[in-house]
Amino acid sequence: MELIRGLHNIRKHHQGVAATIGNFDGVHLGHQHLVESVSTTAAQLGIPACVISFEPLPAEYFVAAEKRPARLMNLREKYRALKSLSIQQLLLLKFNKQLAGTAASDFINQVLINGLNVQHLLVGDDFKFGRNREGDFSLLQQAAGKYSFTLQQADTHYHDGDRVSSTRIRRLLESGKLINAATLLGRHYALEGLVEMGAQLGRTIGFPTANIALATANPPLRGVFAVSVAIGNALERVNGIANIGARPTVNGARVTFEVHLLDFTGDLYGQRLRAEFLHKIRDEKKFASLDDLKRAISDDEATARNWFHANT
Repeated sequence: MELIRGLHNIRKHHQGVAATIGNFDGVHLGHQHLVESVSTTAAQLGIPACVISFEPLPAEYFVAAEKRPARLMNLREKYRALKSLSIQQLLLLKFNKQLAGTAASDFINQVLINGLNVQHLLVGDDFKFGRNREGDFSLLQQAAGKYSFTLQQADTHYHDGDRVSSTRIRRLLESGKLINAATLLGRHYALEGLVEMGAQLGRTIGFPTANIALATANPPLRGVFAVSVAIGNALERVNGIANIGARPTVNGARVTFEVHLLDFTGDLYGQRLRAEFLHKIRDEKKFASLDDLKRAISDDEATARNWFHANT
């Protein structure tokens, strides 16, 4: 899949596509349904399939950093998830003041017609676009007639009677319902990042941890978890315990992501780790002393080992 960063990087071979538009945060089952549908149409027409998305997400642009909704995946993860589907192109538009102020009719002209020369467009049933979200399916219908592209509105994807959405998945993760979230994602929720130097407190209490750089200051889950970890490009996975939180026992000031790998020795600095969240052990808690914290971590390890023994 080719990544096109901005309209100015569109070339002739990128044009004449079947496209769909959205945030695609999480690339969940609903997103996958959209992508598979547009890919099928593209194959039938003999043209490339293209996803149009945004960075940052519009919901992140319009609110202060501390009020932004938790993000399910960063751009790297979204690219990889979309690449695993039958998509040839990802057009990434920078969501800034200029794009936020673009009239819906101008967005159609600049992006869909002059930019990509869209031959077929598929949108979700709640799709809005353009300045103040003024653009809707009715406006796209008018454009389709004027510019002779086909237009399709996808049905909402439901599971257990409720709409599959990024918001619903965030709420499930926040409440520790990892299996329910995994069902809607079509895979276990995961976080990844490079291992960086930390305070090395874990070593002093007998539980060394890999401190993983978070791409977002507001991940959608907090607490202690049993995780399955991939190290770099290795196919083999290692069981571990992850902690996401502000480390209240040591008066932490920011959210950190730490993983203690079970039965593993080796240097992880600079390695990229990807942790799949399998089971929530407990919420984050402030302990009265480091000794209390050490005993709690020991209990967490025993709980994690028991869970892995029973479930793998």
